[in-house]
Amino acid sequence: MTIDVIYTEFAETEAGGVSPLYQRLGLAVSRDDDVLALLGTLAPQKWQPQLFFGVVRLLGGPVDDPVLFREFVLAHWPAIAAEMLVRATQTNEPGRCAVLLPVLASLPQPLALLEVGTSAGLCLYPDRYSYRYGATVLGAGDPVIDCSLAGVAAPSRLPEVVWRAGIDLNPLDVRDPLDVAWLDALIWPEHEHRRARLRAAAAIAAADPPLLWRGDLADDLLALAAKAPAEATLVVFHTSVLYQVSAEQQQRFTALVRTLPGHWLSNDTADVIPGAPPAPTAAHNLLALDGQPLAWTRSHGQAMTWIAPE
Repeated sequence: MTIDVIYTEFAETEAGGVSPLYQRLGLAVSRDDDVLALLGTLAPQKWQPQLFFGVVRLLGGPVDDPVLFREFVLAHWPAIAAEMLVRATQTNEPGRCAVLLPVLASLPQPLALLEVGTSAGLCLYPDRYSYRYGATVLGAGDPVIDCSLAGVAAPSRLPEVVWRAGIDLNPLDVRDPLDVAWLDALIWPEHEHRRARLRAAAAIAAADPPLLWRGDLADDLLALAAKAPAEATLVVFHTSVLYQVSAEQQQRFTALVRTLPGHWLSNDTADVIPGAPPAPTAAHNLLALDGQPLAWTRSHGQAMTWIAPE
């Protein structure tokens, strides 16, 4: 896929109806030969709009005006390129816990959670957040995560988590202001509610840090899983991660995770699950348990539509 098509599709399918600023910016980049040429000097895995826009925001550049954005990019490209080469889209959206929760609450308790592509580990605390599923409210205190459900009842309890760990090539530490600044830069500009949610979730994680391993999702999975307490149900999970790795890495990971005790919970692009139905839009992920499709979810956990028998 060419860079201009990537930015057009991002604007129309991902940012459309979610972030008017990023929709406008994505379309502007898709038509700008000079900016496209600069992006073309990077490897294809670095063409992601979220990475590009996040780095510009991290460096203090404007994203609310395509003309000013273009001027900033052309004037500061060496610094932008340097940041893009060493960073990845590590959006750590605790709102995604809302679509994991109905499954996590239904499994034998207590749970040992192991997240692949964990970023700063904010999705390892589904038991510490509060949720609002329409009229059903679970938990107390901040952050409060709103999620609309269709085709499935709201969970009636929070899970009991006794162990939490994660693997990432570059784990982030919410006690480090620079790492938090990067997580903040990855939040789309209009989403102040997500920015407040990040701060509340980061405070929870900083008070009780999870075990985070720097490593590869396949090479280090078995060693970290072996540290989970045997009396807990192991749940290896990931959200919007596997689409970023090669098909060979996906295959290695899925083969390994199926050998482990417990469960594999996936909230990722539909092509991660062989034989899965096509997604309604590019903005939808497929929630699956042990390779069985369960529901369509929106990218930040704001909605879930159940497609499997309840």
